Amino acid sequence: MRVLVIGSGAREHALVVALRRDPGVSAVCAAPGNPGIAQQADVRPVDPASAEAVVALAADYAADLVVIGPEVPLVLGIADAVRAAGIACFGPSAAAARIEGSKAFAKDVMAAAGVRTAHSEIVDHPGELDAALDRFGPTWVVKDDGLAAGKGVVVTAERSAARDHAAELLEQGHPVLLESFLDGPEVSLFCLVDGETVVPLLPAQDHKRVGDGDIGPNTGGMGAYTPLPWLPAEAVAEIVETVVKPVAAEMVRREVPFSGLLYAGLAMGQAGPAVVEFNCRFGDPETQAVLALLDSPLGALLNATATGALADVEPPRWQDGAAITVVLAAENYPGRPRNGDVITGTGPESAEPNTEVLHAGTALREDGALISAGGRVLNVVATGADLTEARTRAYARIAAIKLAGSHFRTDIALGAVENRIAIPSA
Repeated sequence: MRVLVIGSGAREHALVVALRRDPGVSAVCAAPGNPGIAQQADVRPVDPASAEAVVALAADYAADLVVIGPEVPLVLGIADAVRAAGIACFGPSAAAARIEGSKAFAKDVMAAAGVRTAHSEIVDHPGELDAALDRFGPTWVVKDDGLAAGKGVVVTAERSAARDHAAELLEQGHPVLLESFLDGPEVSLFCLVDGETVVPLLPAQDHKRVGDGDIGPNTGGMGAYTPLPWLPAEAVAEIVETVVKPVAAEMVRREVPFSGLLYAGLAMGQAGPAVVEFNCRFGDPETQAVLALLDSPLGALLNATATGALADVEPPRWQDGAAITVVLAAENYPGRPRNGDVITGTGPESAEPNTEVLHAGTALREDGALISAGGRVLNVVATGADLTEARTRAYARIAAIKLAGSHFRTDIALGAVENRIAIPSA
């Protein structure tokens, strides 16, 4: 099977690495890819948001399967165009991708499916904002109703900060979603979904805030780990049965069946799991940790999902142990990042056992030097017998990487290691 991966970040790098481990995959191409991916697969310059360009490349490459990584091409309908050209595609239609592209649509689906989520209200006019804010609190959750790459969310106990963020979104012409605050630790559960067939992957936990101790603004994610030692063994089955399957069935009922990766972000409160958000694709950076432990052939799983045969494949197998992803970010991220600085220490001479450096925002200078070219620049992924060993390896590896002004969180998975995470009891 020849596979074309669309995207250019660390998530796509992780997908390429996992696909190369699949003996049933004969060739992998990524578009547009990045310098790290280019060391392991063909890369082709293409605009991921151009249906014409993606379809032309898939045909030229004779791809048997196209895997779309980012949310923007999915919301724009690139998967529809690929399928219309007769090529199997892992990723939902534009209509189904609204589960991420429109939070209002997602809320409507959840209400119809009877799925627990936060109480919410859409505000699309500045004159309605103050009265709406008064109906929420004492912790306000303010979201951009559209795609915001994980950074359009403010969670704050200060009404003024909530108001400022909402007013800024409205000024930009974006409707605002106000939500009630959900208690409990968050879980990211990825599920392969083919109509009403749902196959869960390992649960993971993301670290959204920029600083240690969950301080500072939200980011696209500063690190993740799996498995979750504090999550009861039966929790995944409960989430699948009470959240993912009802939503998948409701989308089938609406004649917008979901095909691809449905990501449920959940708060594990005392009343059970409640949905924080849905995404229509593999999450970043959780994918990097989850795929590091996958023992099954990834290409076979994705192809079965894309071709309507997911119910016929064996459930995924997983390696024992744990995996962690630590994100190395550029100076000033999540603000406007400083780019163009030289990166050293990513080569095999600096390698720790059971670690991998995945590229997220990198480029090659004319002289061949590797430079920063994004907010999240690199991911270090490590596996170990447990989270403690995985953490030790990851932080030893990231210490060898040099990038002026860069920063990373030192506490990824630390709360789990120190048994400080627990689901609230009734």
